[in-house]
Order: sequence, then C-alpha cells, then structure tokens
Amino acid sequence: MTVALSTASVYPESTATAFEIAARLGYDGVEVMVWTDPVSQDIEALRRLSDYHGIPILAVHAPCLLITQRVWSTDPWVKLQRARAAAEKLGASTVVVHPPFRWQRQYARDFVTGIWRMANETDVRFAVENMYPWRYRDREMLAYAPDWDVTNDDYRHFTIDLSHTATARTDALGMIDRMGDRLGHVHLADGRGSAKDEHLVPGRGTQPCAELLERLVHTGFDGHVVIEVNTRRAMSGAEREADLAEALEFTRKHLAAAAVRVPRR
Repeated sequence: MTVALSTASVYPESTATAFEIAARLGYDGVEVMVWTDPVSQDIEALRRLSDYHGIPILAVHAPCLLITQRVWSTDPWVKLQRARAAAEKLGASTVVVHPPFRWQRQYARDFVTGIWRMANETDVRFAVENMYPWRYRDREMLAYAPDWDVTNDDYRHFTIDLSHTATARTDALGMIDRMGDRLGHVHLADGRGSAKDEHLVPGRGTQPCAELLERLVHTGFDGHVVIEVNTRRAMSGAEREADLAEALEFTRKHLAAAAVRVPRR
C-alpha cells in the first residue's frame, strides 16, 4: 500500500519543498494540493519536479478551499475539469474534491449528479472528502452541501480524512463502514475533537489511526494513504521533517503489523 505526502503538509513552504522532503524521507509519492503557489497549478513544473526527485504524483487535490476560490477559474466545474486533466497528464489515479459550500447553490444542487457524470468520463477517481460542521462557541453552522457527511449521498468514491472526523466529532470507523468498498482514498492525520481542523501527526490525537490502517489491510484497500498534517508551527525545517518522518514511520509500522496478522488465503 502506497504512503504519500500531501504537499499541504509542508505549508507555508512551497510545493517544490514537499517533493524534496518526500524524496528524502522515503515516501512513495505525493498528493498535490492545488493552491496559490504557482508551481502547484503548473502541470509541466509538477512533471519536472516528479521526474527530478523520482517521486510519482499519485493524487491531485482540486482547489476547493476558501483561499483558492479564484485558482483555476471561479467556476467550480472548470476547477474539477482542470484537476482531472492534470491527473490524467501526470499519471495520478485520484482527484480529491470537497463538497460545495452552501452558498454555491447551483453547484451544490448539481454536485452529486455532476460528479457521477465526470467520473464516467475518465479512469481517474473523483473521491469526495468528508468535512465537518463549522463551530464557534456554542453555535454550529452547516457550511457544506449537500452534506458535510458525504456518506449521506451517493458517490462512486470517497476520501476519508481523520482530522475532519475529529472536528465533526463523528465515529471514524463507523464512517468507513458506511463507505464500504467505495472508500478510495485516505487522508491520514489526527485530531482531538477541537472546533479547529487540527491535522495532527497520527498518534497525537484521539482518532483511531492505527485501527483504520489495520482495517485497510484486512479489507484489501487498493487506494493511497496520504499524510496530510499541519506543520505550520514547526520552528525549523528540521522540526518539520521530524514530524513528517514520524507520520511516515507510524503509518508503515501499523500497515506492516496488520499485514503480518492477515491470514493466508
């Protein structure tokens, strides 16, 4: 099972830095977060980085964040078309996409059928990611539509993010059960249930990261496990790399331990 590094994990460092770190630490590949860094938007620049470092691009995260509302067009469908084209040209198997914000009314209304339509036009997986309610003190706002819990809608493939399950205060393993064999992609991180999307190094929060990895092995999961953690508070490049090395070691350790326990068929 491949273990990749999300380029978001080195923020505020650059996309190019993520490739360098992934190669140095021994990751199997990268997921490119398309954001305001011009390199993340440039297919040829990404191809050169992949070739230079010998690190394949396994997934493309479409620009769905608030800070990327104008990246690759203001039309959300154009963003997904460009993400698909990038994935196809770069040899990535998956496009990660968030459900729409509620104020994107027309996009949200057509989202489920539109994702199916796009998925039928390519071999690239469109893996829709679970999100969470936004909270402030004792108030909760449902910011995503049709739903932050993507298992309430019909998608061909899902991405599960364990930082998001922590923020949503939902049962991660129960969500995986509901996703079933449509689970196509994993963002591995941790969280403590804060209202903030924490993206802690796996093992530093309350989420069942080890149990999830064991479940993936036992069910024959054929997607990618992507480390997507927050290293913005790292005081140095060495501290950031130490966090990313710890995350990789945790993931491979638990995948290997689960593989040993899988009975021979």
